[in-house]
Amino acid sequence: MRARRLRSRLGLTLAAVVALTLVALTACSPSASTPLADAATPAGARTVSVVTSTSVYGDIARTVGGAGVRVTSIVTDPAADPHSFEASAQTVLALSRADVVIENGGGYDPFMDTLLAAASKKPAAVLNAVQLAGKSGPGLNEHVWYDFPSIRALTRALVQALSKAAPAKADYFTANAAAFTDQLATLERTAAQIAAGGTRTPVAITEPLPLYLLQAAGLDNKTPPEFAKAIEEGTDVSPRILRATLDLFTNRDVAALVYNEQTSGPETTKVLRAAAANGIPVVPVTETLPRAATYISWMTANLAALTKALR
Repeated sequence: MRARRLRSRLGLTLAAVVALTLVALTACSPSASTPLADAATPAGARTVSVVTSTSVYGDIARTVGGAGVRVTSIVTDPAADPHSFEASAQTVLALSRADVVIENGGGYDPFMDTLLAAASKKPAAVLNAVQLAGKSGPGLNEHVWYDFPSIRALTRALVQALSKAAPAKADYFTANAAAFTDQLATLERTAAQIAAGGTRTPVAITEPLPLYLLQAAGLDNKTPPEFAKAIEEGTDVSPRILRATLDLFTNRDVAALVYNEQTSGPETTKVLRAAAANGIPVVPVTETLPRAATYISWMTANLAALTKALR
């Protein structure tokens, strides 16, 4: 079983991170991300340095910031276990040079707080997606990038932070954000169309990752909470709870299974096999951005796959 939450396998102390920073100062800086926007920006205006915990937020930053930002994302490999992280000297260097930092928060990427505490220069703005979304409390689902209203809130805060760092580009950032939020509105309409097509269609999950998206689509998660929690936290599933979960498929109580294909284990394998054996469509989702995808194309594909499965 894999360990849950994004965290450093190196177990770096703050002192060790500071030491890495000193080494990094003599090394090459991280390569600049390619801007997604082609529109001209004001001549002579400064480029804003943005560091994000994952490639999901990196893509959003590039979409809103366009040619006015230089983005470094810490966790980028779509094939890697997103709940493990190995710090590097370049990571610390990038944070030390950042004007704006985007982290997920909610306990998902706690290494960001450790690295920020060790950075030689503090960023002007640290945007915590969970806090900006106003989500907190027991049972928090920290996967807020699957929640379109949360991404709207992050986008508003990002425009403000970028505009403060580079006032001459404020109109440019605002225009990019408006185009992005229009695309978010299209995603929301698609989710609403799924919701309108059925009355709380029952589905199953392997862990809470896609729940915000499923709720937006008006779907009813029937998975025993104990199963999803155990899979998310990497703990054992009791025989009783596993049986109850498998019964969802043998009894055909659900219309689809939505699962995180970046994590696996004996229990999820049994669930996948049960779904296949009983003709239940399977919709794979991921925690990190697939290669060559944007946030919008990724979520569009997720909704399309969900729509196809429910048909």
